[in-house]
Amino acid sequence: MITFGVLDEHLETINEVTMTEIRYTSTRDANIEISASQAIIKGLSDDGGLFVPTQFPRLDTSLEEFADLDYRETAYRVMKLFLSDFTEEELRTCINNAYDSKFDTPEIAPLMEAGGSYFLELFHGRTIAFKDMALSILPHLLITAAKKNNVKEEIVILTATSGDTGKAALAGFAGVKGTRIIVFFPKDGVSPVQKKQMVTQKGDNTFVVGVDGNFDDCQTGVKNIFNNKELTDRLIQKGFRFSSANSINIGRLIPQVVYYVYAYSRLVKSGSIKPGEKIDFCVPTGNFGNILAGYYAKLIGLPVNKLICASNENKVLYDFFESGVYDRNRKFILTSSPSMDILISSNLERLIYHIAGDNAGANSRYMQELSQEGKYAIEDDMRGRLVDFVGFYADEAETAGKIRSLYEESGYIIDTHTAVAAASYDKYRQSYNPKVPAVIVSTASPYKFSRSVMTAIDKSNEAKGDFELIDEMSALSGVGIPDAIEEIRNAEIRHKTECRVDEMQAVAEGFLEKC
Repeated sequence: MITFGVLDEHLETINEVTMTEIRYTSTRDANIEISASQAIIKGLSDDGGLFVPTQFPRLDTSLEEFADLDYRETAYRVMKLFLSDFTEEELRTCINNAYDSKFDTPEIAPLMEAGGSYFLELFHGRTIAFKDMALSILPHLLITAAKKNNVKEEIVILTATSGDTGKAALAGFAGVKGTRIIVFFPKDGVSPVQKKQMVTQKGDNTFVVGVDGNFDDCQTGVKNIFNNKELTDRLIQKGFRFSSANSINIGRLIPQVVYYVYAYSRLVKSGSIKPGEKIDFCVPTGNFGNILAGYYAKLIGLPVNKLICASNENKVLYDFFESGVYDRNRKFILTSSPSMDILISSNLERLIYHIAGDNAGANSRYMQELSQEGKYAIEDDMRGRLVDFVGFYADEAETAGKIRSLYEESGYIIDTHTAVAAASYDKYRQSYNPKVPAVIVSTASPYKFSRSVMTAIDKSNEAKGDFELIDEMSALSGVGIPDAIEEIRNAEIRHKTECRVDEMQAVAEGFLEKC
């Protein structure tokens, strides 16, 4: 593999490759090889591909030892394997600044038992969604990476969101010196709480735009901006450099690997499993980043049996695992789990690259077919390499029914996305009769989707106001209303910009022109 000496003509390489350093290549060009810090800065490869490790490290801490570590130490032991050009001091500083009092529980990611399954609660951060787990640390990784590589330009975070990434990124980057953040969201495709969280965001370096389109439109628009070399060069001259906070950025994906290892370690610590025993993970999935992190955890040595890909009615991933055909040519459905309302699952490209034998040429052909025809079909031998995954989906009625039945059975209230996973796991259990414990990845607080959750529990709640439902949920669950909800109850609307999909680039440039 050929090593490029620079990220591009503007970015100086100062890190020497060592025998133990994990390098990163593009899923579309085998000739590209850069360091972890450089991949974090760029976000997306110049060829439109995603950065992946050229090789996978192995866990060098025993599963027994992990059981005695807290979340921060677990994060260091896992992330150091992938981010090998960061010094120990740099990485520990990033971790300590990320996983602190902004999380409302000392455990960071508690594991709760309800209804015969374990729920990994990833919503105790500042914006009460799992995106906080990675977006709390990404700003620190990015600023550290920029210093390591002598980047002089101001970094502009450009992000598309289906609801949760936007607010988590805004909260992470607001007020961070040397950065600006632009978030595009489908103006009619997020929950009322998600929208208000974003449009009330404070910070002079933040800019939020509602797009007249769906998440796929927003995501494609952002990728087009990234791939516009003329625009990139023009902004470099003005002192700006684009990067991404979406899970296309390897700096988002690697921190997510941590909580799979941590969840396993909690089961060992509690005596629920012995070190080395396998477990299942069931993950509500739209853009495929969260479940891909679980796959990466398995590749580095975590004993994972199956990764259950749980889809809502936009079941493009379920159909892919069933047939080997990825086809986005279908009706886009707005559901009660809007963060999963996605037909173009960007991170699936990384999996396609891996099951093609880390073949950038083959992956590029599939991605070209997806771009031109809206679908592709993988080869039979590639389908054979999907044995770690199984797909299920839950429709709207099944999702609501699972929220209600779990509450009635255990008093535990889950959000709509987690309910998609829990209902899908029920189907998996009926089909496979697994003999191993399961962890359901709980990706958002039910307070974020109070209307859908409370209506599922009792249809008479449908006529009540959003914050009335939030108050009633607190009384029903005995769980206090998170600060993330209270702070937007009467917050000022600060971001009112809306645009068409074809106006996204001009709107972004307009914001930067005013800076």
